[in-house]
Amino acid sequence: MSPDNDSVVAGVILAGGRARRMGGGDKCLHRLGGKTILEHVIDRARPQVSRLVLNANGDPGRFAQFGLPVAADAIGGFAGPLAGVLTGLEWAREHAPHCPWVASFATDTPFFPEDLVARMLAAVDEEGADIACAASGGRSHPVFGLWPVRLAGDLRHALADEDIRKIDLWTARYPLVTVEFPTEPRDPFFNVNRPDDLADAERMLD
Repeated sequence: MSPDNDSVVAGVILAGGRARRMGGGDKCLHRLGGKTILEHVIDRARPQVSRLVLNANGDPGRFAQFGLPVAADAIGGFAGPLAGVLTGLEWAREHAPHCPWVASFATDTPFFPEDLVARMLAAVDEEGADIACAASGGRSHPVFGLWPVRLAGDLRHALADEDIRKIDLWTARYPLVTVEFPTEPRDPFFNVNRPDDLADAERMLD
């Protein structure tokens, strides 16, 4: 990512879920290839953004080793990924005011593209869109998105006053560009939801 692009995008790693399919707890703390899944995510996200925050609920001390600021959901009740996006937008507005954009990353997806943010930023510029989201193999991955900080107030209203929870319902209100990524040699958005997925991810590292 170029320095100019890097200076305008903050990043939020979304770790606010309850990981029920992994038996509860923080699935991003499971180890993959000698380090945690979260470390893989941080290593890919950090070079793509100016500032990085971890969105996680509960005791932030369990993430102290990673050296990131931790912000709980801005809306209570485990409101899903949109709450994490809102958290990132409001955090950036306060802590990274030089960044008009926030990129969101899932915490269970250790192989996402290293040019993700650059390509989404280029796409919103080329298409005149408000929001970008990633896709691969014909499937949309809206948790990997690029969001304008100026829509923070609109998103808070949608979550708090309209009880909107589905990302697609909210993004449908705005010009959206979808950025397609190749699935070879592997789908970069493969995510670790179950114990079997962790074994598959280990094989992908070979």
